[in-house]
Amino acid sequence: MSNQPNATSAFNHKKYRAFPPLKKVNRQWPDKLIEHAPLWCSVDLRDGNQALMEPMNIEQKLIMFKLLVDIGFKEIEVGFPSASAPDFNFVRQLIEQSLIPDDVTIQVLVQARETLIARTFESLKGVKKAIVHLYNSTSLAQREQVFKKSKQEIKKIATQGAHWLNSYAAKQPKTQWQFQYSPESFTGTEMSYAIEVIDAVTAIWQTEAHAKQVLVTQLPVIINLPATVEMSTPNIYADQVETICEQIARRDRIIVSLHTHNDRGCGVAAAELGVMAGADRIEGTLLGNGERTGNMDIVTMAMNLYSQGIDPKLNLSNTDKIINVVEQCTQLAVHPRHPYVGELVFAAFSGSHQDAINKCLSVDDSKRKDDPNAHWNVAYLPIDPKDLGRDYQQVIRINSQSGKGGVAYILDQHYQLKLPRWLQIDFSQHVQHLSETFASEISPIQIIELFTRVYLETNKKISRYDISRRNNQEELTVAFTPRSGAKDITISGKGNGILSAFVHGLCHYYKKSIILVDYTEHTLGQDENAKAIAYVQVSIEGQRFCGVGENTDVIHASMIAILNAISDDI
Repeated sequence: MSNQPNATSAFNHKKYRAFPPLKKVNRQWPDKLIEHAPLWCSVDLRDGNQALMEPMNIEQKLIMFKLLVDIGFKEIEVGFPSASAPDFNFVRQLIEQSLIPDDVTIQVLVQARETLIARTFESLKGVKKAIVHLYNSTSLAQREQVFKKSKQEIKKIATQGAHWLNSYAAKQPKTQWQFQYSPESFTGTEMSYAIEVIDAVTAIWQTEAHAKQVLVTQLPVIINLPATVEMSTPNIYADQVETICEQIARRDRIIVSLHTHNDRGCGVAAAELGVMAGADRIEGTLLGNGERTGNMDIVTMAMNLYSQGIDPKLNLSNTDKIINVVEQCTQLAVHPRHPYVGELVFAAFSGSHQDAINKCLSVDDSKRKDDPNAHWNVAYLPIDPKDLGRDYQQVIRINSQSGKGGVAYILDQHYQLKLPRWLQIDFSQHVQHLSETFASEISPIQIIELFTRVYLETNKKISRYDISRRNNQEELTVAFTPRSGAKDITISGKGNGILSAFVHGLCHYYKKSIILVDYTEHTLGQDENAKAIAYVQVSIEGQRFCGVGENTDVIHASMIAILNAISDDI
């Protein structure tokens, strides 16, 4: 009997059709190369934030904003101030507390409605410079099924919005304004109509305004082409972008921007091909957080450029900090196979891969002694992990079928220890050293003794800890013994959780950058007296360390694990 679904089943491909390609005979983009980084605009605080089950609070937004500034973003979309009080208040806080560096321009989003535009400009009073991002939907489906309006009526919404931006911006002449327009759902809009609407908007912001001597900005207009929903293969999107770049009026005074989503898993590819097709600017989020399957991942695209010898104009060298802040603010875990930054992307499990990598690294080390800028050419490693604060890690046969290396399987089956992957990687190096020392198979007893010796047999103790909560933050005081014979140390910290507060206190005490990279815990046994075991990975000044803690109290176990990860001479 066939397992293929019939036409009447729920899984029915016949209700879909192929996205129609453009009839373009002289496309230029396939022969183009990306030779420099585009302008970047982070939309983590808008698109990224609205996609969260629990949107960021003000403090988390400030942490994210600071990270984006530190990375090097010069344009940051900070919210939709006319849509919610939290967004409005956040914009006001950035302005009133002078938190926006002089070389950074904030961007705000607004629909083409006068009440919302008025509220938006109210939120921006006193800002030195800002991009006001106006949008309305132009796609066939939105026009006919959502708004039930004609092409002329939809265009009128856009042009009226453009007039309102001119009017309200003119009332705040001390601000350096820049305008941006998005024909939302651009990829579902007929190209001739998209060009008609874009030209009508830019005429108001450039030609008409200049003629009436009410031009409020000398900066180029930004025309953003959003793949609000990714509907086609990336080559068709590139055709759409190239068509716009070739046919819109006043192209020399326009910055063409792209805003791709990842519904088909091709958000980065579409953005890269779009730049090849003539786009100047990219909007996206760190690590791709966004609605549905996400926004375009700026980290991935920037590192793709970096791997081709192009300066991405963003500093992504401290990936541990980036991941820590993103996970803390979004409460979303980064996948271990995430390009460039995932926990396992620089780990080789296969023996043949390890052999090739080790041989290539030996050659690379030799070359680099003579030429520090020698081109990277190492099998299986597209970039040097050290550029991102990482190391190449080899894992010898960590699986249930292995001989001397089935470490994770043995610890799980014999001792109920469920090691996370990153701890498997760390511990396997100790196991490998032990097995090579004995030059023979090592037993489960030898493995657990080694694990205990490396991670659990420490003299660090926690005497007491007190937890309180204030202003939506945990406040923690902990007294602990750092090593045998030492006096107790008392530290205090605060954070979004107990462990982040503990790490905050340790950072302050040791005057070091300590980041909690990863954490997991489980119980040992099923009864009420079962102990909890916690596994942590921390980054200290860019170097990673692992620790394990065990106690009947999971908080106690977790803090011990962090202390065990920190060396005595930190």
